[in-house]
Parts: sequence; structure tokens; C-alpha cells
Amino acid sequence: MNKEDSHKEKFKQALISTIKVISEDYKIENEKFNNLNSKKYDFFELSNLDSKEDYIKLRAETDSEALKRKFSSNSIYKKNLPKNNSCKLLYDLSEKIRYEVLGTKMLNGISKNLKDNYSYKILIKKKDKLKSKDDVTIEEAFELYMLKNFLDIKLNLLSEKILSYWEEDFNNSFNKHIEYLQKNLENQESYNSKFSEILQNMQIFESENNEDDEKTQEDNEQDNNNSNKDESNESSKSDQASEDDSLIEGMDGIEDNNEFKLDEQLLDNDSENESSENIVQKLNALINDRDYKIFTTEFDEVAKAETLENQEEIIKLRKNLDQQLTNFQNLITKLANKLQRQLLAKQNRSWNFDLEEGLLDSSKLHRIIIDPYNSLSFKKEKDLEFKDTIVTLLIDNSGSMRGRPITIAAICADILSRTLERCSVKVEILGFTTKNWKGGKSREEWNKKGKSKFPGRLNDLRHIIYKSADTHWRQSKKNLGLMLKEGLLKENIDGEAITWAFNRLNKRKEERKILMVISDGAPVDDSTLSVNSGDFLEKHLKKIVKFIENSSEIEILAIGIGHDVSRYYQKAIKITDVQELGDVMIGQLSGLFDNKKKLH
Repeated sequence: MNKEDSHKEKFKQALISTIKVISEDYKIENEKFNNLNSKKYDFFELSNLDSKEDYIKLRAETDSEALKRKFSSNSIYKKNLPKNNSCKLLYDLSEKIRYEVLGTKMLNGISKNLKDNYSYKILIKKKDKLKSKDDVTIEEAFELYMLKNFLDIKLNLLSEKILSYWEEDFNNSFNKHIEYLQKNLENQESYNSKFSEILQNMQIFESENNEDDEKTQEDNEQDNNNSNKDESNESSKSDQASEDDSLIEGMDGIEDNNEFKLDEQLLDNDSENESSENIVQKLNALINDRDYKIFTTEFDEVAKAETLENQEEIIKLRKNLDQQLTNFQNLITKLANKLQRQLLAKQNRSWNFDLEEGLLDSSKLHRIIIDPYNSLSFKKEKDLEFKDTIVTLLIDNSGSMRGRPITIAAICADILSRTLERCSVKVEILGFTTKNWKGGKSREEWNKKGKSKFPGRLNDLRHIIYKSADTHWRQSKKNLGLMLKEGLLKENIDGEAITWAFNRLNKRKEERKILMVISDGAPVDDSTLSVNSGDFLEKHLKKIVKFIENSSEIEILAIGIGHDVSRYYQKAIKITDVQELGDVMIGQLSGLFDNKKKLH
């Protein structure tokens, strides 16, 4: 192998490692990449690498393929695929740009590779004849439109001219949706669905849509003729099922000993940011909770912490938290080291022996001394299943947590996130509160509509993502200071918050899923409780927790600060001094790792 071939082989191995790391798919076998020109990976041959731009292109395409594996669900993609062919081409481009934008936010190196490649692609565009719209394909113009509006690629004069023939059409259809699409880049379901809807409503595709609709109508008429015969049988079965359901419902749904079944169709894993009402309704259907109602979800929000305050204020709040951390520096070091020792101790190393390759097994060297004809013995460390774990910390952000309790909760979340990540355990940090006191806009709407009796939950929820599971602690640490923000902490509606956190965890692929709730007592919302029964929120919380404990693979535990929460959770512990929180959280987590929950 000459020097050039050796260089290209090393480059190929670097590309393979890049795909593995970015996509987090470490099961990819090297053999699959022997021919990087294969259609499966859409790469061109290494022998064609003749210039700096060729290397940039291959690196960018490698990054793009890895990002597709990491961020793009094929089932969601197909679910929202438009009907006509012209729309499909633009839809493909929109999805490709979506996961590439997420990549640019993830790593600066990915951002540079992608943007350098697109800038070069724009630079070498040639158009000998460019006199009218007919000289430019819609796909070519749409790619430039996406690069300009989503990847912030600066277009040159020729590219601007190419785009200009179609830009008015695109603006008419997309301008009012750009903000929504950019906010939902991480939510493939919402993004793909909205893009598909916009494309199919574009006037330039109107005639093709009409042809497709006519064909679909004919197909549906045929299907309806075949299915009508079965409807009467299905309805009678449904009626019988309803009667059976009513028989198994307990007096209040809490002391019922019947085990619930987790219905994967009801909890749709493809919808990342469903409305709180949809999520609660689906879970209520499983737990036979017909009493819990929600007046409106119109004013609810799921917000990333960094969107709730400007960056200057968030950094200031983080500095405030860091100042608090200095008072606990000895405790922090002690707790972090204790947890890391405990978790790493559980990752007992085990080996396969007597192998033909691997690490030299020095314990077998005496055999060579006794008999030189004996072969060397090697060993390899076994893979550990322990690492396939995720922990969600759900922190009560109610007004009663203000001061020392919320400070300690934020500090402990910070410690756990850092330490667990060192042990290859993913961590998500969530918070829950309401947007307003006294019911907010939900109550105003209720007042306008005549103050109906027993309206159900009557306040505007605010669920906060301080750190997502796939975001490294260093990228999210500043967000934790937001818990100290004056005015953020209001009411707490625990049942819906746990349902939300459960729904997020349920979509994850990790084998172990642990939900730790940190609260200071019962759910309280004055607006809701003033117009419903006094135990309205408590009953719902108990039913949700019981379902998770008895009928899901998610392990749930709670820590009550100054209050006993064991009446809601089977695994619960009370602490009287918030300084105990860190040690208790570590002890509880360690206990869970000791005793893996048995399958139901």
C-alpha cells in the first residue's frame, strides 16, 4: 500500500468512527464500510478524492448520514410523506436540512463541515441560460431557500438569482410558518407534519393534488364497500368491551387490584410534544380515571429553560448558584465521589478467557514456561449492560420550594447529572409549575364561558426542560440556575407533570428507566381546588403513580422535603433537613441499581 492509499485508508477509518460517535450506533460493523460508494450510504469512492473540496464534501456527507441515523425516525418520515411526487422531493430536502441543522447546534465541527460544503456547492453552480422560471427547477430553488432560511448559508449573486424565480411562491406558503418550524426542529413529528401540510397546500402543486385526491377517493370507495360488512360485528364487540371495563373499575380507582396493561398504541412514541391534554387523556384511558378533567390546555406550555429568560439573566442566575455551591464544596466532592465509587463498583469487570486475540492473559504465561509449544492465551472484557440507563429528575418548582429547598434541589441535580454522566448514565432534568397564580388565562376563559361546575384543572401549566437526556451537562449547566429566578415558582399539579415525564421516558430506548420525583408535599393549585373536590389533584396523582409502579417498566421513587409522600409512592423517603437531600438521592439511586426491578 503506497503512502496515498495509506492516507485514504486512515481517512476512511476516521469517517467510520465519526458515524459511530455522532449516531451513537456502535454496532455498525467496519465491513459494511469497505465500499463507501455503496448506495446504502450515498458516499463516493475514496479514489475520487483529488482536492480539498472533495475531502470537505465527503466529511459533510458522512456527518449528514450520521445525523440522519441519530435524529431521523423512518416511521415518522413515512407517516407524513406527501402523496404527490413533486411534494416528496421537497419534503426529502426539508427533512435532510432539519437533522443537519440539529447537527450544527450539536458540534462546531459538524457545522463547519456542512456549511463549507454547501458554500462550495453554491460557488460552483453554473447557469449558461437563465432567462425565466422555466430554466430553474423547483427542487434546486427550494434547496437554496432552505439553506438561506434554516442553515444561514450566505448565497452568492447567481444563487440569489436562481432562488428569485421561486422565492415569492415559497414566501407566500412558508413565511407565517417559519418560526413554528424553527422552534420544532427537535420534534420530527410536528416538523414533518407541518411541512407536509404546507407543501400539499401550495398552489403550484394544486393540479397534481387534485388528481391524487380523485384517485384516493376511488380507492376509498372500494375499501368502504369491503369494510362496511364488518362494522356491525366490531360495534357489538366494542359495546361488550365497554361493559367489561366498567366492571373492573374500583370504587375510586385507587384500591383496585387489577393490573393495567401498557398500550403502546395509546402512548404514541412518535409524538414528541403532544399537548398535555392528549397525554393525560391517553393515560387516563389506561387507568380508568374518568373523573380527572382539564378545562383547557390552550395556555399550557412545555418550555426549554433557555427560552424563559435572556442569556444575560440565565448566566447571572448560574453565577448565583455557583456562589451557593462554594458553601457546599466539601459536601459536593464527597457526594460525587461516593456516587461514582458506588456506581463504578457495580460495573464489575468480567472477562472472556482463552481467546486467540485480545489482551495478553499474564496468568497463563506459566504454561509457556513449562511447555514452549503451548500457544499464548488472550482475554477480552465483556460488554456491560449497566450502561444502558437513563434517570429523569422531576423537580417540584412550586412556590413552597422557594429559598433553601429549591437551591439544594438545583445543586443536587447538578451533582447527579455530572456524576451519572461520568458513569455513562444519561440524565434528564425537568421541572413543573404553573405560569400564573389564581388560574391565569384558563380561569379568565372559564369566567367568560359562564363558570361551569366542576371544570377540572383550571390553571396554565408550565413544564420546563432544564436538561434533555441527549444534551451533555456542560451544555445545560447554566439552565439550572433558572430555578433560583424570583417569580418562576408558583403552583404544583403533580399528576400531569409525572404523566408528562413518564411519556418522555417511555419513548426512550434505554433498558433501565428511572424517574425520581423531588417534591415538598401534596399537589396544590388554589384555582383548581376552589371549584373541584378537595382531593381532586391528589386522587389523580395516586392513580398515575400506581399505574407506573404496577404496569410499566419505569421505576419511580420520590423524595419528600419536609413532608411524607409515602401515601403517593411505594418507594418514598422523607428528609427533614434539605442538606440531607444529596446523600438520600445517592442512596436511593444506588439501591435501585442494586435491585433491578422484575418484569411484570
